[in-house]
Amino acid sequence: MSQNRSSDYAALLLRLALGGLFLAHAGLKVFVFTPAGTAGYFGSLGLPAWLAYATIAWEILGAVALIVGIWPRAVALALIPILAGAIVTVHGSAGFFFTNPNGGWEFPALWIVALGALALTGDGAYALKPTPVRV
Repeated sequence: MSQNRSSDYAALLLRLALGGLFLAHAGLKVFVFTPAGTAGYFGSLGLPAWLAYATIAWEILGAVALIVGIWPRAVALALIPILAGAIVTVHGSAGFFFTNPNGGWEFPALWIVALGALALTGDGAYALKPTPVRV
């Protein structure tokens, strides 16, 4: 843990909130849009359909890693490209406000900032810290 215990709990709060958001978004793709439907949507954007399945897996694995605290700083950075891709492919052209048709880019951008803050803040309280392998 860092010197300031409150920052450890702030990082825990960020981990839990971000992990929950990623689980919710993956769940939306799986249970509402379905993986095949999500793949079709990705294809309509000119993206390869397989990227939808990779994105769903990336969101689920990243969410679980954030929630339990497995390499949360690295995982936070690894999740940023999903949101940057959402801004570039869908939300960027819709303007700033997320209430705009097709959702603006404000929410994904805020999510990127929160992931960056977590990466800078540290693992936080109750993070599982895998022991590095020493050779």
